[in-house]
Amino acid sequence: MKIGLVTPYVYPLPGGVNQHVRYLYENLRLRGHDVRIITSSHGLQRSSEGDVIRIGKGFSMPANGSVGTITLSPRYLSQVRDVLEREQFDLLHFHEPFVPFLSLILLRLSTSVNIATFHAYGGFSPAYEFGSKTMGSYAGRLHGRIAVSAAARHFIDRFFPGDYKVIPNGVDIARFARAVPIARWQDGTRNILFVGRFESRKGLLDLLKAYRILRKTGCPCRLLVVGGGPQDREARRYIMTRRLGGVEFLGRVSDEERDALFKTADVYVSPATGRESFGIVLLEAMAAGTAIVCSDIHGYKGVVRRDRDALLVPPREPKALAAAIGRLVADDRLRATMAASGIERAQEYSWERVTGKVEDYYGFVIRRLAAQGTLPAGFHADVPATLRTIAARNEGMTDDPAALGVPMFDEDAFDEGAGPAAAR
Repeated sequence: MKIGLVTPYVYPLPGGVNQHVRYLYENLRLRGHDVRIITSSHGLQRSSEGDVIRIGKGFSMPANGSVGTITLSPRYLSQVRDVLEREQFDLLHFHEPFVPFLSLILLRLSTSVNIATFHAYGGFSPAYEFGSKTMGSYAGRLHGRIAVSAAARHFIDRFFPGDYKVIPNGVDIARFARAVPIARWQDGTRNILFVGRFESRKGLLDLLKAYRILRKTGCPCRLLVVGGGPQDREARRYIMTRRLGGVEFLGRVSDEERDALFKTADVYVSPATGRESFGIVLLEAMAAGTAIVCSDIHGYKGVVRRDRDALLVPPREPKALAAAIGRLVADDRLRATMAASGIERAQEYSWERVTGKVEDYYGFVIRRLAAQGTLPAGFHADVPATLRTIAARNEGMTDDPAALGVPMFDEDAFDEGAGPAAAR
């Protein structure tokens, strides 16, 4: 099929949604699809770069306790029409489709099959509350809806009720298998790692308070901090005023260095305070074989298994955080057991498996529309066959659908509201 992946965040700037789009793009291409990424520009980027199509300009703004993007253009309608006419997409896959304004214009003018993935999670959202009263017609143009977790599904279903298929984020297993530890940090001192944006919802200050407690108890550890953000000065001031040693601020690092840091770490800590829909960084830590301490919040509990892949602690409680970190630092056997469990768990979230589930959902939605006689006029590809049909065609070669390279599930039981296990 000809597929357009639409991201309202300026691709390829760092971020969970853009990372998701990148790996989905790569793996859909490996499965034989013709794929483009539709996004906006930021700064002096060219309007088109290979399979990346840029429409409008992206501007940063506060959103959900972090920083989001809105895209603007004085010629949106004509630009979008030109792109859709030229590319002739069979399917458009929108990521956070209600972020203004690129996705909304594309959705309004699309004649393709429209599928959306919802990544966000939070409490009450005035923006979504307003949107639920004004964007019903846009939601009605979606033929299929995906949420990256049960938490994300619960959040979006409050404002736009409907059937949502839960398909999780993925992780590049091979990338972390190739990573090697950084020699300078392999000196016998246990390494605690934080990777994230320096903002209140990521909980860095809570981690610094917990680390101070650990240092007072004589715990032989150092803290490696990766990232940046609005709390940078506050975090550094906390360290200086308390003369807190053993903290290394590494700033923003390359993907390769970050992978190596995960391999270097003995314990990865994610003390987020909430509003996390999934926790991709937990997958990365597990794939690297790093023991985890993280907050006991909805978005994380669907990724890690309590006391098997991670120790979960209440958010905003530095003493509990320090106790969990100290327990892992002191117990080599527990760390090793948890690391092995995490590596095994991460295999379930490989991008090959996740992309297979997304592709299967595309097929499910398209077959449903075809059966109803409501396939959009812009869909020109063949209607995807069911797994049973594929297996029947290949009966002379194999009777094992799993050997066909696609995840096996019972299509009759393909419940859009079910969790990821339904598609395994």
